[in-house]
Amino acid sequence: MTQVKVSLNSMEKVKSFVNDITGFKADFDLVSGRYVIDAKSIMGIFSLDLSNPIQLNIYADHDEDKIMEAIKPYIVD
Repeated sequence: MTQVKVSLNSMEKVKSFVNDITGFKADFDLVSGRYVIDAKSIMGIFSLDLSNPIQLNIYADHDEDKIMEAIKPYIVD
């Protein structure tokens, strides 16, 4: 499992983020406080507090380099 912080603070960012990760067979979870949401679910993402960066958990057996490249625009330090 890989963990990164992502910023999804606009509707456009959420839509493009979901489009970018949907093509991968890996599982993605967004964790905000005690809530864990499937990161491929637009409705689920909008149920979170998007004003702050959110932890993204990536469960990938392969393609990790491609995944990290695809989500690079959303990663925050």
